Amino acid sequence: MSTFATIRKLGFDTETTATDPNEARIVTAALIVRGGNRPDHTMTWLINPGVPIPPETTEIHGIDDARAQAEGQDPATALEELADRLAQALTYGMPVIAYNLSYDWTVLHCELQRHGLPTMAERVGAGPLPLVDPLVIDKQVDKYVKGQGQRKLKPTAERYDIALNDWHTAEADALAALLIAEAQFARHSQLNSWAPADLFAAQQKWRAEQQAGLQKWFRTKATPEQGGAPDKVIDGSWPLIIPAQRGESA
Repeated sequence: MSTFATIRKLGFDTETTATDPNEARIVTAALIVRGGNRPDHTMTWLINPGVPIPPETTEIHGIDDARAQAEGQDPATALEELADRLAQALTYGMPVIAYNLSYDWTVLHCELQRHGLPTMAERVGAGPLPLVDPLVIDKQVDKYVKGQGQRKLKPTAERYDIALNDWHTAEADALAALLIAEAQFARHSQLNSWAPADLFAAQQKWRAEQQAGLQKWFRTKATPEQGGAPDKVIDGSWPLIIPAQRGESA
C-alpha cells in the first residue's frame, strides 16, 4: 500500500529579494522530486533578478549582486523552466510541497506576470490542486507550540526530528519541506484519508482561520513594539495572495 512517504512528490522553495511576495524577485529556486522507489532528483536555478539584492537578504541566502549578475540565468528563461516543471508535476497529479506555500506561490505568480509569461493558474487552473503546505498543516495539528519563532522552518523541522545543513538555500529548504510533510503524514494518520481536492480545500480553510486568529492577536493583545495595531490586517488567502488582499506573511 502506498503512503505519502513512498509516493513520488515534489518539494519547492525560492529565495528572494524581499519579504513581500508581490514585490520580491526570485534569486534562487529549487525543486526536489522524491519517492516512488526512484532516486531523488534535484533541479536548481540561480537567477539574475534584474534589481539590487538587499544586503539583509544576501545574509540569508548568500547571493549578492555580483554573483547574480555573473552567474545568474535570464529571469524569463529560468522562470519558464521552473513553471513548466511545476505544471508537469501538477498535471500528473504529483503533490507539490512548500513551507509557507502561499509566499512562494505568490512570488512565482507575480514573477511570471512581470515577465509576460503564463501564470500557474493559466497553466494548470486555480485549483483544487495537489498542493501541500507543512506550515498550515503544522498549525492545524499542533496548535499550541510555545516560543516566538518556533513556527519557522528550522525549529519546525527539529520538532519533527529532521536535521539538515545549509539552511536557507533553496535546495535545503525544499528538502526540509518534503521531510516535514512526510513526518506529518506519518505522525497524523488522518491526513492520509484526505483526497487531494479535499486537502486543498481544508488548507484554504485552515489558513483563513489561522490568519484570522493572528489578526485578532495583533489587534487586541500585541504591543506596538510587536507590531500591534487596532486596524492590523493579516491576509488569510491560500495558496495565492493577490495585492488587494496583501497583509503580513507568517
